[in-house]
Amino acid sequence: MAARRRLLQRRTPEKARSAKSYLEGFVAYAAGECHLSENTVAAYRRDLERFVQWLGKRSIAGLSIRDLADYVSWLDSHRLAAATIARHIVSLKVFFRYLQLEGVLRDNLAELLGSRKLWERVPKVLAVEQVERLFTAPRRCDPWWRRDRAMLELLYATGCRASEISHLTLQDVHLDESYCVCRGKGDKQRMVPLNRRAIEAFDEYLGEERPALAARSSPPPDWALLSQRGKRLRRERIWELFKEYARRAGAPPEVSPHTLRHSFATHLLAGGADLRQVQEMLGHASIATTQIYTHVDLTRLKAVHRKFHPRA
Repeated sequence: MAARRRLLQRRTPEKARSAKSYLEGFVAYAAGECHLSENTVAAYRRDLERFVQWLGKRSIAGLSIRDLADYVSWLDSHRLAAATIARHIVSLKVFFRYLQLEGVLRDNLAELLGSRKLWERVPKVLAVEQVERLFTAPRRCDPWWRRDRAMLELLYATGCRASEISHLTLQDVHLDESYCVCRGKGDKQRMVPLNRRAIEAFDEYLGEERPALAARSSPPPDWALLSQRGKRLRRERIWELFKEYARRAGAPPEVSPHTLRHSFATHLLAGGADLRQVQEMLGHASIATTQIYTHVDLTRLKAVHRKFHPRA
């Protein structure tokens, strides 16, 4: 493989095709040969479609490092967050590595783009009272309110991403043993405890609503959370439902299912949980990713100090 890569790097770049055709080839390569997850491939595609938009009719092989720096400035002009721009740069580096492998580029100039310094971002979290209001937002007049309440309880009880909840099967949820098996990035499995309220909500959904939903699909589906057609409740639909219930609960408009993941971690740490345990439950590969939640709690403590300390 190393010899092949060196040979390809010595080759004269092939005649330029359209940037969009390169992108389609990269997406097929990432999904078919690298076996990246569907969400990861979709994220690469979104980032690189923005790059293709900026590129216009210019040739990728003719770009200079100054051009790439202009691209980063162009992203900045669209008021993207620092973390979003950093992700775009990573996507570009991976894309250019693929183009090197294919003999389109001799050098990966994108590697010369320094990662933008990310200012410390404190993720938004919901207070416990706001979470409680969210759980009561599904009403009996809603078509599948038991399913939706179970969905919200699972998100908060496990700290799972919306995509992970969407892909839970019945075999993953162990109500008697009070835990479920989640599959995160890279298809890594982890076991997460379930609290009493999540168990009760899910059990009620299993008994009252899921049989009717499952009857709408053939063969009987194995997914834990079902759509009104008896199919898997997709990540996009989970977001839509969450947004509606968050609006009813009076939560800030920018909250999302990921806000419950942030809240799960922050509330655990505030209650005295060990950072390593929270890392394991969230499925973070690095504890550095989990440590941001210690800053969240520190911010809260500072706010309390400023409000109540006589000499603050």
